[in-house]
Amino acid sequence: MGKTTVAGVLTGHGLRVVDTDVLARELVKPGQPAWDEIKSTFGPGIVSPDGQLRREELACRVFADPPARLRLESILHPRIRLAWQTQIEEWRAAGQTLAVVVIPLLFETQAEASFNKILCVACLPASQQERLAARGWTTEQISQRVAAQLPIEQKVNQANYVIWTEGRLDSTVRQVERILMKAE
Repeated sequence: MGKTTVAGVLTGHGLRVVDTDVLARELVKPGQPAWDEIKSTFGPGIVSPDGQLRREELACRVFADPPARLRLESILHPRIRLAWQTQIEEWRAAGQTLAVVVIPLLFETQAEASFNKILCVACLPASQQERLAARGWTTEQISQRVAAQLPIEQKVNQANYVIWTEGRLDSTVRQVERILMKAE
């Protein structure tokens, strides 16, 4: 959809940004409690010989098996929520009045009540498919991941602001700047 691009634009405007995808990657590093629990739940085959989580293997398993995805989410989502909440509290304590948390599954995890404003980054489904295919994902992988989320139309309807990423980067930047002017 373009959330990483928008997060970069926001960072460039001096905002503090925490991305839950980054937090998730940190939480599944060897030795972390989530890593241990994932290994225990999904078996030692989910870990590479060097001890790293085999993220693609895990993704293939959980997106093909909804109950397995729910088990993984029950391991990760509470830890991810605690991590971004902790970061927000640290920023508040330091006097930061405006910050952003990037949460791809915001509504799916019922986290929206934690925020004053919701900004949704969106594009056409065809563009989303192209962007994910450019990452090397198969049509099946894309379909499974999209099916695991609320339809973008629902997210757009629940958001306070929408950044439409169909245009050029300068269009996205202008949209972000307009929203920031309203937030000041």
